[in-house]
Amino acid sequence: MGKFRANWSLEPWQDREMLECAMVVPENDDTASFTFRAPSGAWFDYQPGQFVTLDLPVPGGNVQRTYTISSSPSRPLSITVTVKAQSGSIGTRWMLDHLKPGMKIKAYGPNGIFSFHRHPARKYLFISAGSGITPMMSMTTWAWDSGEMPDIVFVHAARRPSEIIFRERLEQFANRVPGLQLRFTVEEADPFRVWPGYKGRLNQIMLGLMAPDYLDREVFCCGPEPFMQAVRDMLNALGFDMAHYHQESFGLAVATEAEKPVLADVVPSEAGASITFAASGVTSPCAETDTVLSVAKRSGLNIPSGCTFGLCGTCKVKKTSGEVHMVHNGGISDEDVAAGYILACCSHPMGAVSVEV
Repeated sequence: MGKFRANWSLEPWQDREMLECAMVVPENDDTASFTFRAPSGAWFDYQPGQFVTLDLPVPGGNVQRTYTISSSPSRPLSITVTVKAQSGSIGTRWMLDHLKPGMKIKAYGPNGIFSFHRHPARKYLFISAGSGITPMMSMTTWAWDSGEMPDIVFVHAARRPSEIIFRERLEQFANRVPGLQLRFTVEEADPFRVWPGYKGRLNQIMLGLMAPDYLDREVFCCGPEPFMQAVRDMLNALGFDMAHYHQESFGLAVATEAEKPVLADVVPSEAGASITFAASGVTSPCAETDTVLSVAKRSGLNIPSGCTFGLCGTCKVKKTSGEVHMVHNGGISDEDVAAGYILACCSHPMGAVSVEV
């Protein structure tokens, strides 16, 4: 132990020093974790959830790629990034194919504002998809290492159970601390393997079951932009105070508060709108906060309905003009939406709208 400590300098790592790849661990298809150390023995000081930028010597010239640190500063002798190659990846593909232990690369950082250290709270809700799990893993590891009982509901969406990165490690944590609750949902099960968890796209109903007290939690979200947009739509529709929502896209890491993108989400208001029920020849004024179903009933028209929260699909109708804001729970397919259909129970008119009723 004494010899090991002697090789640990008293200064934190500075990005003027190159990083040396110490370990490569395959996670699943086209995904691997790369652990780096500082040859000088410097330790790593950062906030859980922050990122580093790697300068990668790909053929044709170096490229810079930003990756969230998946390890925790509570384990400061190394840092780890977990990368997943997407279609058309250049830098990540080079890492998976060529970066080996002993190789050195230039890095910059750490940087970023996506960290629960910046937003202390009693209870957290982490929501991620795909490789967006990496900052959540860093923050969860910090919570585990802190020695205090965490209160974290960890929601993660993946295509298949076998593609849930860090699943075994997270389950090991959760087996020891009841304050960490894991909630996984997948699009499809792995062949010949039982999946007892949630199945399907994350929706409002799932979220309410996974974290019944979501209104009381500080929310951190990371994943592809369409996924995060869907999460924001859910939370807005559920009345969540979005001042307690924080996100980090793995396609656009934000280094400072000034760089945070403005989230121009559609949120129905009391602004005036109208719905024309074309087949009935009725036009009814309404507010954006009204649903097509509620306006139809108020106008004496009947649209068959069942669940009234976008799950059963009974109230599907064809929209012929205008725009609606629809946050459903799986009761309509992408193909039907593309063809102009909506669910009347969860569609809000944004201005003048016409439907075939």
